[in-house]
This record gives sequence, structure tokens and C-alpha cells, in this order.
Amino acid sequence: MRIGLPEILLILVLALVVFGGGKLAGVGKALGQSIREFKKEVKNPEQEEAGEEKKTEEQ
Repeated sequence: MRIGLPEILLILVLALVVFGGGKLAGVGKALGQSIREFKKEVKNPEQEEAGEEKKTEEQ
């Protein structure tokens, strides 16, 4: 079973009704930032770990 264009439009309309225009924009922004950070971490997981080790040693 695939989700087609009518189903996607229905979901978007329901989300707009439930959250409202301003709130929906904020939710979309937060979701986009989360996805961006996740992709960044998947590409370079060692880079963040090295930074955390330095912070731990300094404390």
C-alpha cells in the first residue's frame, strides 16, 4: 500500500488544522534542524566524540 498525493494532502491539511499556521512552521523548522544534525552526525561521528573527550579531560 502506497501513500499517494491525495493522502499526503489530507495529512497536511489535518496538520494545518490541528497546529495552525504559525505553530506548523515552527514544527517544520525544528524537524528540518533535527534531520540536518542527524545527517551530520551520521557522516562524521568521530569528530563529535573527539570534541567530547577534550571537554571531559579539561574538566
